[in-house]
Amino acid sequence: MAEPELRELTELADLHELSDLFTEVWGAAEPLVAGDLLRAMSKAGSYIAGAYVDGRLVGGALGFHSAPSARVLHSHIAAVLPQLAGRRIGMALKQHQRAWALARGINAIEWTYDPLIARNAHFNIVKLGARPVEYLPDFYGPMEDAINGLDESDRVLVRWELDESGAEPTPVPGQVPGGVPGGVRVEVPGDIEALRVSDPAAAARWRLQVREGLAPRMADGWRVTGFDRHRGYLLAPPGLRLM
Repeated sequence: MAEPELRELTELADLHELSDLFTEVWGAAEPLVAGDLLRAMSKAGSYIAGAYVDGRLVGGALGFHSAPSARVLHSHIAAVLPQLAGRRIGMALKQHQRAWALARGINAIEWTYDPLIARNAHFNIVKLGARPVEYLPDFYGPMEDAINGLDESDRVLVRWELDESGAEPTPVPGQVPGGVPGGVRVEVPGDIEALRVSDPAAAARWRLQVREGLAPRMADGWRVTGFDRHRGYLLAPPGLRLM
């Protein structure tokens, strides 16, 4: 497959197409972000970009500025057509977003993601090197799209420091397999989206289990040091120095 072409979107037709793509990927009954709102956000200087392959829109992202003193770009939504998953289009979008932010003197990007979706946790924490900073229970309220179903919309807020390389973290010296001394791990299901369809009650139990494992610890200063597809989230206790 050809490398995706990344470009900012400002024309109304392109913005409506991006709105349709977001709605398609999420399987929502209503637009997640309407084209006219994207138009206004583009005019106000927000980050709006599309990824194209052979002239076809296959992914996109929307971000807007945080408070002026924070100098942070909040990446609200990013999507890639499911049939193109694994083609590094998501990585291309984040790198484009990174370059856009750095060109404007912005040194960090933050966004939220569902902590139960293992592939997103792996991408954010391992591939990009973003760090979870806050657990947000039922952040958006009911969403009722094909991805979230009727599950509560818990989210983890991650922060991506842009002056870092974004490469995979190197192991901590003396680290025990699966974590750090005194650390814990919080498991997640292999495919929560399929589980929400096949067994909603089990999916809801996973939500509570992960919330109970992450939320109080993160609030108390525990740090997420990594993510393993088989072990889940790896956390280090407060006060532990990591080299």
